[in-house]
Amino acid sequence: MSDQYLLSRDHLAPLLRRLAKEYRLVAPVRNDHGDTMFQEIANPVATVPDLESQPQNSLKDFLFPQQEHLYDYRLDDAGGYHFQPPATTTPPTLFFGVRPCDLNAVLYLDVVFLPGRRELSYRRRRENSLLIGLNCNQPFADCFCAAVNAGPFLEEGSDLQLTDLGRDFLVEVGRAGGAEIIRRWPHFFRSAPAEERNRRFQLYLEARGGFSRQVHADQAIKRLAADTLPSGVWEELATRCQDCNGCAYLCPTCTCFTIVDQPQDQHHGRRLRLWDACTATGFTAMAGGHNPVQPGKDKLRQRFRHKLELDVKKHGRPSCMGCGRCVGACFGGADILHFINLAGR
Repeated sequence: MSDQYLLSRDHLAPLLRRLAKEYRLVAPVRNDHGDTMFQEIANPVATVPDLESQPQNSLKDFLFPQQEHLYDYRLDDAGGYHFQPPATTTPPTLFFGVRPCDLNAVLYLDVVFLPGRRELSYRRRRENSLLIGLNCNQPFADCFCAAVNAGPFLEEGSDLQLTDLGRDFLVEVGRAGGAEIIRRWPHFFRSAPAEERNRRFQLYLEARGGFSRQVHADQAIKRLAADTLPSGVWEELATRCQDCNGCAYLCPTCTCFTIVDQPQDQHHGRRLRLWDACTATGFTAMAGGHNPVQPGKDKLRQRFRHKLELDVKKHGRPSCMGCGRCVGACFGGADILHFINLAGR
């Protein structure tokens, strides 16, 4: 990121109101139950983004929906199926206040879904989206993004990247969409002096030292690759896992899915794509009832090898972004952080 500007904190709300006239605005919002969630802001005048809390969901909810209507189908009198994609619109969407872990997760989803021409729905959503990130001056309690090189500050991947300096935000231009925002609404921004750019580096150093957990993900990655894990790791995790699959549904990079046909009447129906999880007991079940994956230890081994071994081999980096959501959600203590700690014994 090269071009850097200052955005006054007082000007943030007016800027978002202006952007909301042209984009569907999605940002972290605290709901009536006290939970912070990424959600669409229909009225930016009455709704203030929550930039202090970690959203419980991620952008996966919007780019790779939990339930997606893929096709309508018709069954003719001869028993043949005819498929037609539904008529859909993809509104231009601005995702605001995206933490580095979640933004890196989107870049991972790009690697999974963008190559080739088959995943057109994801491509349309990404091509119609802008990402405005927010660096983490203070990591959250369960975060370990630095251990997997996914934060706490972002160097590339966003259209604009914000750093909270107090009265102002330092704004870094990353991509053409961000440069276009600066060009169209220059009165919201002013050039950043050298001392403010230097403050960003100081805040980065302080954030790197602000993690409450010491996590050695690199050691777990090496031991998985060398097949030298301590004995009993998978067995211990199996006794802890409660089969809720909450980790997979909260994870911003889990992309497993299943396809189901939903009949509407005798001759018509819909084909849906639904989130699934490799930790689900029936995920690898075969039509005859045989399941090559043991319900206990094998499914967890499959999950963590995917995150920390197979994706490293395939993409050069783990697909765990260290957001810590699974740590807070796993009431059995079978989360990836616990695995990393066991692997380092």
